[in-house]
Amino acid sequence: MKKVPALLVSLCLAGALAGCSQVEEIAGDAASQAAGAAADEVRAQVCRLVSDGVSAEDREILGGLVDAAETAGLPAEIVDPLRDIAAAGDEVPEEAVSQLDEACRPS
Repeated sequence: MKKVPALLVSLCLAGALAGCSQVEEIAGDAASQAAGAAADEVRAQVCRLVSDGVSAEDREILGGLVDAAETAGLPAEIVDPLRDIAAAGDEVPEEAVSQLDEACRPS
């Protein structure tokens, strides 16, 4: 008689563990999708700002996007020029803007 409850507990535990695995997989997929969406959004912000030249206000915003770009895992072709812009002070380095403009062009 005790074998039946033990078997039921084992089956329930196995089912719960399988369910946990599926939940982990779903959570991992969702996190990956969220990270991808964040990277896309940061890239879009950068590209919008450089699309028609960079004003002093744009420079400040671009400089503030360095950490977000790094965290989002954007490539060096975007992060490095952003760092240059952030470090440049009042002058907007035209080479960095050109690099960003190039990085923003569709492949």
